[in-house]
This record gives sequence, structure tokens and C-alpha cells, in this order.
Amino acid sequence: ETMKAFDREVNAFVDYMFGPRDARVRGWFLLDSYLPTFFLTGAYLLCIWLGNKFMKNRPPFSLRPHLIVYNLGITLLSFYMLIELILATWEGGYNLQCQNLHSAGEADIRVAKVLWWYYFSKVIEFMDTIFFVLRKKSSQITFLHVYHHATMFNIWWCVLNWIPCGQSFFGPTLNSFIHVLMYSYYGLSVIPSMRKYLWWKKYLTQAQLIQFLLTIVHTLSAAVKPCGFPFGCLMFQSSYMATLVILFINFYIKTYRKAPSRTAVKETPVTTEIKNGFHKDYFAAANGLQNNKKAQ
Repeated sequence: ETMKAFDREVNAFVDYMFGPRDARVRGWFLLDSYLPTFFLTGAYLLCIWLGNKFMKNRPPFSLRPHLIVYNLGITLLSFYMLIELILATWEGGYNLQCQNLHSAGEADIRVAKVLWWYYFSKVIEFMDTIFFVLRKKSSQITFLHVYHHATMFNIWWCVLNWIPCGQSFFGPTLNSFIHVLMYSYYGLSVIPSMRKYLWWKKYLTQAQLIQFLLTIVHTLSAAVKPCGFPFGCLMFQSSYMATLVILFINFYIKTYRKAPSRTAVKETPVTTEIKNGFHKDYFAAANGLQNNKKAQ
């Protein structure tokens, strides 16, 4: 009873902050109460902390078969979301510049169903960090990595409850396309014979940055020429994506533009170490494998 009372208070506060929820998604798994999303996010952060402590004096796990299955699964899910979003928005005659929440009828429900899977995929992607922990790649668990994973899951809970269709379709469509390419890369990286063909990681990184910028432009276009989509949501999304752009550019410069010092080059052994992990927005390391560059 105490938990039920707490749940009612939390959801009453959330409703007070954001207003009435979209009735079309009521009853959908994980959406009626914020507590599951909150507790899953807390469990994710706790697993990082406890996992690093647990692995401190233990050898790293290989997990190659797990990574193959995981990357293949995310690739297929992303491909499904990409195709379904394209078909649903085409069916509903969505306006690319600005689309409201109620004019497309059944197509809006179809879009919302795909976006629920997009929301749910964010909790699945917590495994990216868990793989880092189990393989003792703690250097890859950066602020950007954890910030992105933790916030996206919570943000999309809000999106599904208040703006589950309309203008919300654009970012997930782009992101699903990027994920098809990205997780395919990671999956192929697990296969030793394929590593020599995986020269295109840097271009995936550039595509990810372009995705952020296009999403910001698309979001602001609805503010410039409104169609009834909530203005506050547009401003929040633009601001959040701007933080990712800033953090991502910082990562990109450090990773691809900063030349290694002579001392670092001399001290760096020639290896082909495989790095596990993934960060969907900044590509810190492949969630399977990543070949280190040979020291010059």
C-alpha cells in the first residue's frame, strides 16, 4: 500500500508538471507509471558502480557469442523500426516540416506503436554499458556514454505519454537508420575475417553528428511554422540535442583530429586489441570489436 501511494504521488506530480497524457497510449506496457522507468534507470547506474567493483580483481569476460547475438538483434529491431516508421508516416501523409498529433488517425497509432518499441529499445541498450563493465573497458564508460543512455530512456517515457506520434517520428527514423549501419558494423567486427573490411567507422561517426543536426533543424522548423505540436516539447528536444552535439563534437575532435604525441607513439605497442562496448551517439568504441591503429 505504501508503494502504491508513492506511485500515485509520483505520477500525480508528473501529470501536474506536464499536463494530461495522451489517452491513446494508456495501458501500454511501462507507460502508465513512471516508477518502472525510474527504477530501471537506477538499476542501470547501480550495475555500473557495483559491476566495476565486482570486476576489479577478476579477469575480463570474452562474450563473443553474446555480442554476435546482441548486435544482430539490435540491427534487426532497428531495421524493423526504420521500415515501419517510413510506411506509417507515408500512410498517414505526414508533413515533413511539421506534423501535429491527431490529424493522421490510425496512422498516428501505428507510429506510436513503433515509437514504443523505440522507447523500449533504450532499456535494451543499457547492455552496451554492461558489456563494457564485464569486459573491463571502464575507460569507455564516460560521462557522455552514461548521460546519453540514462537520459534517453527517461525522455522517451515522457515522449510516449504526451507526444507519441506526429513530429516525434523524425529523430527515431534517422536514429534507426544509423543503428542499422552501426550495429551491423559492430556485429561484423566480432568476426575476425571481416575486420579488414571495416574501414568505415569514422564515416559512421560523421553520420551520427549529421543526424543530430538534422533533428535540431527539423524540430525548430515546427517552431518557425507551427502546426499545433507542443512548443515546449520542441524547445526541450532542441536543447537536449544541442547538448549531444556539443559533447559529440568534443569527442570527435579528441578521437579523430588530435594527433598523438611522439612520446605516446613510441610507447604505444602495435596491437589489434578488440574493444567491446558501444555508444550510439558518439561511437566511443565498437560494441563488439575495434581495431587499434598501428603505431607509426
